Amino acid sequence: MFGCGMILRKSEAVDLNAFYPVRPECNDDARKTRFKVKPGKTLSARKWHAAFSENGHLDITKVLRRIQRGGVHPSIRGVVWEFLLGCFDPNSTFDERNQLRQQRREQYGVWKAECQKMVPLIGSGRVLTAPINNDNDQQLNSDKGCNGAVSTSSLHPSTGHEGLLDNTDEKKVKNWKLMLHQIGLDVVRTDRALAFYESEINQAKLWEVLAVYAWVDSDIGYVQGMNDICSPMVILLEHEADAFWCFERAMRRLRENFRCTTSSIGVQSQLGTLSTIIKTIDPQLHQHLDDLDGGEYLFAFRMLMVLFRREFSFIDALYLWELIWAMEYNPNIFSMYEEEGAVAETAPKVNEKLLIKQCGKFEKEKVKTGHVDNESALAVFLVASVLETKNKALLKEAKGLDDVVKILGETTGKLDAKKACKAALKVHKKYLNKTKQS
Repeated sequence: MFGCGMILRKSEAVDLNAFYPVRPECNDDARKTRFKVKPGKTLSARKWHAAFSENGHLDITKVLRRIQRGGVHPSIRGVVWEFLLGCFDPNSTFDERNQLRQQRREQYGVWKAECQKMVPLIGSGRVLTAPINNDNDQQLNSDKGCNGAVSTSSLHPSTGHEGLLDNTDEKKVKNWKLMLHQIGLDVVRTDRALAFYESEINQAKLWEVLAVYAWVDSDIGYVQGMNDICSPMVILLEHEADAFWCFERAMRRLRENFRCTTSSIGVQSQLGTLSTIIKTIDPQLHQHLDDLDGGEYLFAFRMLMVLFRREFSFIDALYLWELIWAMEYNPNIFSMYEEEGAVAETAPKVNEKLLIKQCGKFEKEKVKTGHVDNESALAVFLVASVLETKNKALLKEAKGLDDVVKILGETTGKLDAKKACKAALKVHKKYLNKTKQS
C-alpha cells in the first residue's frame, strides 16, 4: 500500500512525461523539465521499501537525506509526500497507518455526503461552473449544459435538505455555495496541458476535493491558487479521500497565504519577512527596490502564495516542493497536526537530540537557533536567493517594478530546483549570521 512502483535501475533512463503525459496539441514547453531521475541520488522505489522495518517503522532520516540529494522517483511520489506533509507518523506501523487511512476515508465520506445533500451535483463526476442562486435557495439537478458545464438553466428549487439548515449555520452554507462556481471556473483552467484533465471525471475529482475542503475549513474557504496546490495531490493519489488529506496537510502549512481581508493579503507576513531579509543581507538592493516603490515586495506575491507553481514546469514544481518539504521536515509534524483524542497516539514527541537528527537541513538550523516562526519558511529565503542572484541586473536595469518582474521572470524560468534550495540555505545562514552581529 505504501510505495508500490517500479524499481529504478542504474541503466534506465526515465521518461518523466510518461508519468505526467501532456496533451498532444500542447507545445514543447509543457514537456520541458530540468529535473532528472539520478540513480544513487533520487529516492527510488527500492530504497523507499528498504527504509521500512518489518512492521512498518520508517527510517525518515535516511529518506530525507536521499530526497534532499535528488528528489523522489515519480512512481512513489504520492505515498512519499504523505509522510513529508505529516499525514503519517514514520514511527507508526503498517497496521496503524492502514487503520488511520481508513478512518480518514470514512471521515471524508461523511463530509462529502453533507456537501452532496446541499448540492447533489457533487459525486456525479461533473463540475459546476455557474453560480447557485442562494436568494431562492436553489440547487442543481442532474441536467448538464453544453461542454459538460452546468448552466444556470439547470437550477431548480431545492428539495430534501431543508432539515439540514436547522442544525447548520445558514450563512456558512450560503457562503460555501457561492464559492462552488469559482472553484469550478478555476478547475477547468488548472494544468490544462496535462492529459489527466482531459477527463471530466478527473476535473470533478479536483473540484470535489476543493469543495469539501472549503466546507470543512470555512474560515479560509476557497481562494484562487488553492487549485494549483491541490492539483498534484489529485494526480498523484488515486483515492479521492487520500488526495484530500494530503492537500489538507499541505494547507496547514500554507493556509495563512490564502487568508485575505479588506486590510491585508494572505502572504503579507511572508513578504514582510522577505523585506527584512533583503534589508539585512543586501541593504543596497533593498533601498533600490524601495525607491521603485517595491519595498513591500508585492512582485513576489505569486511565488510565495502558490510555491512557484507558475514559475516552474509541472514536473519541476513537484521536485521543488518535495525538496522544500524534506528540508523543512520536523519529526514532530505528525503529533503537532493530530487533534487530541482524534486518533490513537502512536507518536510521542521526539526528544531534542533525535529531533535535530531527524530534521531536514533547513529545519535543523531553525531548531538549533530557535527561529521556528512560519514566516521564515524556506520559500521566503528561496525568493531572497533569486533576488540576490539577480542583484546586478536589478540594480543596473530595473527602472520600475515592471522591470523587476521581467528580470525575476526570466530567472525563475531557468532555475534548477536543487541549486535554488542550496542557494536559499546559504542566504538563510548569511541572514542568521548578520542578525547575530547586529
